[in-house]
Amino acid sequence: MMIHSLGLPPSDAEVDAWLAVLTAAAAADQPQLPAPSRGEVAGRLCVPPARGRPVLWAADGGAGIAALVLFMDESNTHTAFLDVLTVRPQERRRGVGTALWERAREELLAQGRTSVAALVDLGGPGQAFAESLGFENVLPMAWYEQELPADGPARFPATPGYELLTWHGLVPDTWAPAAAAAHGAMEDAPSGDMDERSPVWTAQWLHAMQQVIIDRGGEPITVAAVTAAGEVAAYTELVLPDPSGRRGVQYDTVVTPGHRGHGLGRAVKLRMAAEAAGRYPALRRIATTVADENTPMRAVNEALGYRRERDAGIFQLKL
Repeated sequence: MMIHSLGLPPSDAEVDAWLAVLTAAAAADQPQLPAPSRGEVAGRLCVPPARGRPVLWAADGGAGIAALVLFMDESNTHTAFLDVLTVRPQERRRGVGTALWERAREELLAQGRTSVAALVDLGGPGQAFAESLGFENVLPMAWYEQELPADGPARFPATPGYELLTWHGLVPDTWAPAAAAAHGAMEDAPSGDMDERSPVWTAQWLHAMQQVIIDRGGEPITVAAVTAAGEVAAYTELVLPDPSGRRGVQYDTVVTPGHRGHGLGRAVKLRMAAEAAGRYPALRRIATTVADENTPMRAVNEALGYRRERDAGIFQLKL
């Protein structure tokens, strides 16, 4: 099985071939989910992530694809993330996945990485393949999904002492330092035994992460609960990889330690759902992942109508 590296950015033909593999695999493994759009796939392939250097491979004949992200921030140069390793259904059990993995492993060792992680859905071919390589589930979680009501939520909870603000695209410069400080509160979120460490959040880093989403053709939206003193007490982020699509992805939802117990998590998520439904009429569902041990966020999501859609986990391998 011949495996070749893709250039950065890949050609239009390479993007089309990549999309074809993802579409075929999704139809077989996750038929309940919308197929990936070409714009979303092209954006992810052509615009590198803020956190690291991507390396892309494809098997001859469009049999399979793999993408590795080598983290470049100082706290994570020992590890990496296997973003994609997908084989067409009709090409499985023929050594394609193993050949792709061997190329990724060679790159990891050449770059001095001592571990690699991947987000894997449970119960499918991805889990079986990962476990056969020695990956272990170090952070059990699940995908949750909320269906947006056509007319939005009936009412919003009161948030005395806080104002709810919505930012489309980049967080405004005046609020970016406070928003970055609030992102730092994610450090106490469950992380299992993951080797990856949270980056140091600054206004510049926050903008860099959001700019990648924009450059890929998507739109980030932030709803924040702020105080008169200029703090971001809570926030939630929604990313629309394809603003014309039917599905968005909820990223972080955080309430900072000094402001917990006031219902702010529920408030920002309700406001986000209303904002998104009003601005994007095609949007029908919001998906998010929550660690199984994150009981408070699971309770908030359940109260808002999120349903557990499928089990997943961060699988990690020590090299």
